[in-house]
Amino acid sequence: MVFLLQFHAFLQYALFQVLFVETAKRQIGLYGGSFNPVHLAHLQAAQTAVEEQGLDRLIFVPAAQSPFKSRGKMAEDSDRIRMLRTALAGRPDFGLDEREIKRGGVSYSIDTVKYYRDRYPDAALNYLIGSDQIATLLKWRNVEELAELVYMLVIPRPGSEVQELPHSFRGHRLKGTLSDISSSVIRDRIRRNRPINHLVGSNIAELIDRYRLYST
Repeated sequence: MVFLLQFHAFLQYALFQVLFVETAKRQIGLYGGSFNPVHLAHLQAAQTAVEEQGLDRLIFVPAAQSPFKSRGKMAEDSDRIRMLRTALAGRPDFGLDEREIKRGGVSYSIDTVKYYRDRYPDAALNYLIGSDQIATLLKWRNVEELAELVYMLVIPRPGSEVQELPHSFRGHRLKGTLSDISSSVIRDRIRRNRPINHLVGSNIAELIDRYRLYST
């Protein structure tokens, strides 16, 4: 009888350990994009994801070249990195990964996700995606493998049509009310010599002005 009680206690302890490890998994967020330039809505979405999903760290991953966009009026890679470093300064829960820019060529999310899966095999990987990107999600490289590796955090775009994730993906829409700011609008305002401090913050606006970014 004593043995059975001890064995039962051991099973309860073992089950507790399994559940504790499962719920205590490190939560890592990956936020890919051009960030051309980074703006306050990017930072707001990142903060919302950290708070709602309980992320331990959210890593910004600027792309060298999106498979779905031409470079167009893309700032130099060094300028985009400089702006991101400035925007993320003093935020230990945010990080910056330059691997896609250093790798060059077209950037594919699956390559970066697999790197983090290998580096942090016990972590839960979360990937931030704008709701306007869902329409092209099934065209992403190795999409089925991507669906197995990440949990999608969908950033709602004010005024955009609500689209559901494909069935193969796990994820949910962030609940916070996010600002309706776009990098293309910011670049257009710069070309027309309109103020942008309220869209990017004074520190990023100062960098854009100092290095004459997007002015032509």
